[in-house]
Order: sequence, then structure tokens, then C-alpha cells
Amino acid sequence: MVSRIIPVEPFDLVVFGGTGDLARRKILPALFRRSVAGQMPEGTRIIGVARQDMDAEAYRALIAQGLRELWPEAVQSPDALNRFLARLDYMALDATRPEGWDGLAAALGQGVRAFYFSVGPGLFGALTERLHQHGLVSQDTRIVVEKPFGHDLASAQALNATLAAHFHERQIYRIDHYLGKETVQNLMAVRFGNMLFEPLWNSQYVDHIQITVAETVGVGGRADYYDRAGAMRDMMQNHLMQLLCLIAMEPPAKFDPDAVRDEKLKVIRALDPVKPHHIVRGQYAVPVGGAGQGYRDEVGDARSITESYIALRAHISNWRWAGTPFYLRTGKRLVARSSVINVMFKDAPHSIFGEEAGRHANVLSIRLQPNEGITLKVTIKEPGPGGMRLVEVPLDMSFAKALGPENQNPPDAYERLIMDVIRGNQTLFMRGDEVEAAWAWTDPIIAGWQARGDVPKPYDCGSTGPGDAELLMRRDGRRWQGINP
Repeated sequence: MVSRIIPVEPFDLVVFGGTGDLARRKILPALFRRSVAGQMPEGTRIIGVARQDMDAEAYRALIAQGLRELWPEAVQSPDALNRFLARLDYMALDATRPEGWDGLAAALGQGVRAFYFSVGPGLFGALTERLHQHGLVSQDTRIVVEKPFGHDLASAQALNATLAAHFHERQIYRIDHYLGKETVQNLMAVRFGNMLFEPLWNSQYVDHIQITVAETVGVGGRADYYDRAGAMRDMMQNHLMQLLCLIAMEPPAKFDPDAVRDEKLKVIRALDPVKPHHIVRGQYAVPVGGAGQGYRDEVGDARSITESYIALRAHISNWRWAGTPFYLRTGKRLVARSSVINVMFKDAPHSIFGEEAGRHANVLSIRLQPNEGITLKVTIKEPGPGGMRLVEVPLDMSFAKALGPENQNPPDAYERLIMDVIRGNQTLFMRGDEVEAAWAWTDPIIAGWQARGDVPKPYDCGSTGPGDAELLMRRDGRRWQGINP
């Protein structure tokens, strides 16, 4: 099975913050791979913009070095690399100053223009004003905005107002790279493309749903930002919220950007407030006698009470999911890197084989990373004589195995999302009201633990998280599925 390349029209993409870490690690490598795949037509131009004083050749050398380090294709295909570098240009501009913008305007063509704001939110207002003042905005202009989309509801509303003052909502692409992952998109295909699952996708048949995003890394070079944000703002409010929406939403009338986002918004607005005893916060620490650094060592604050782990129980008050709990957890420095959604179905109402045969509930596991794929655990008879003994076996579909060797290295999320920007497809991007609704649910949770003076529970680096997270499940007679690589 070979992936189909959907061509796009020639475009101009301007990357503000073009020398930054995100541009060099994600944005430009994604564009390079699309170029290698043949999806970048003649006439396409990519312009890096930053305050650093350098010429285009120096910029191309900077990007080439990064590509050779990150992608084998850059080393193995020097001709492909040179073709891509020929599309690159660079301009030194300061978003807060008027100089140089006319030169950027003169460099752009008349077709699709995309401006990628790979900068801090504090510069969004200045950038949007400069783009309009210098006539850089047309009907075919899009802007791409990276998270964080605010720090709370008030800041998100202010940010949306800043963008809305200069752009229509149809021109604004709020990017969450999780939505570009192949397996995340397959959530909708599994649910709405198979008659097998949708009739069972409700509280009558589903006992509960677990969503886990576990990381083995610490805060690293993001210490300053992370200590102000924490796991709730950095992961739960956006990445896990998006996964929750996709797993819980009603079928949209069609696979259309606003139809999909309307259904996601309904899920967020149907979320109940989270009770204090349904939240567990944790912070990683080095075990006694262990080596390495704990969270407080990495952020340089021995009194920090910012959480690096959070687990919570959520409820959606609608007809489909009333009474079905959703358990969400995410954390750093855990035992394995794993992002998975486990749909835990209820036991059969009656076992005809007797209790001695054993009982096993069906579990649908959707693995987002690593080893992307889907596993359905079913119950069969254990082979051999001696009566009926039931065992659990997996029906396992790994994307790499099922779709052939040519799909063992699927496109990076940024590849898909950037091409969707060029095509004008907003399906996998968040709308302004969706962002604000997520903050409206998140803010009271944060305000509650701040008012109570809650302190995160310590947990060992390399563990599955704080013990209180296990108690959260055990109180309900349930247990977490393992964090497996």
C-alpha cells in the first residue's frame, strides 16, 4: 500500500522565528520531507524571518546542518537537499520595528501565503499589525499559531481578540501537533468508518476510558516555561483534551472542519467540574540513594510546587456518556514513553461457563506512540483438555506491519498539518471558541488546588507516577493499564 500524494498549489511560507528551535527541529524538516515526497511544486518559497543578522546563504547552511543531523534523507539524497535549500530565503526583521517589511512584501507572490508564528505569544499582536500595515494580507493568507494559546481563560480571550482584530477565523490555524499524528486521525476512522464499534461506543457497553500520555524525559531546556505552566496547562488542557474530544464526540454530519469542531466543542461544554478528590498531582524526584536530578533540581527552585504529573477522573454529562468515567493522566520522567487510549468494555452480563472458567473484559487499545497501532483484547478458550478455561488474547494491528514496509516511517505530524494549512483545511486545528471552552473547564481546577494549598505528591523518576494515582482507580474498583513502550 503506497501513500497517495495530494498536490498543492505553489505557496509562500514565511516562518517568523525561523532560526529558533521549533523551526529547525520540526517546521523546516517537515517541509523538507514533503519536498522529498514530491508535494512541493515549482514556485514554492520558504522565507525564514528572525532578528539575527545573516544572509540567505548562511541561513541555508544553518538549516542544512540541522537536516543532516535529523533526517537520513538529507545525507542520502544531496540533490533533494539542494533542491529544497534553493527554495529557502532569509530576511532579518524585528516584529516591533517598521524597517524591512516592504522588502518582505516585495518578495511574496500573489498566491497562497502562510505566516507561521513560531514565536512567543507576546509578539502576535505586533506581527499581525505589521502584516496589515504593509499590505501583506490577502484573501488567501493564513496564519499558523503555536501553543500555548494563553495561560488561562482571560489571556486566551485576549489572544483570540488580538488575532480576530486582523484576521477572519477561517484564516487562523491554531496548531496542536498531536492532531497531526496518524493514529489520532485514525480515531475517527475507527469510530465512524466501522459499524463494528459505533453501536457499542456508549455508557451501556463501555465501563470506562483511560487516556495516558507518558514521557521519560524531564523538563530539560523548557524549565522556565514549564515551571510557570505545569502538566495541567502544558498537556492536559490541550493534548489530552483533544484526545478526549475525539474519543467521546458524536458523529459529525460530514468530515468538514466546522462540523468536526462543533462536535468537539459540545464535548468540552458537557464536561462536569472535577471534584478535588478526583485529582492527583505529582512531581518527580530522585529516589533515596539514586543518581540524577529531580524536578526541583532541573528548574532551580527547591520549593517549587508545580506538578510534572497529573491524573484526574472526568465525566461528560450527555446521553451517550452519562455515568462513564474518563481517567486521564500525563507525566514526565515515567517508566516508558507511551501515548495510548484504552476503551475498557463492560463484562458480559452473564458467564455461561461458570466463574471457575474466568472472566475477561474486552479492551480496545489505540496506541498513538511509539509503535502506532490498534489492539483489541478478546476472550478465547485456553487450548488443551481439562474443561473450559478462558484466556485473553490480542488481535493486534501495527501500522508498520499492516500497511507495508513503505509505511514504516509515517509522515511527521507537522508534515500533514502544514500541508493542511496550504490546502485551507482547518479540520485538525482548534477553533477559538474551542480553546476558550477548554480553559473555562481547566481554570477552576487550577484555582481550586491553589486555594487549598495543595502540594504535588513526589514520585520516583522511572516509576509509573505517584501512588495516589493508583488509589484514584482502586477506589472505583478499577486499575490503570500498564505504561508500556
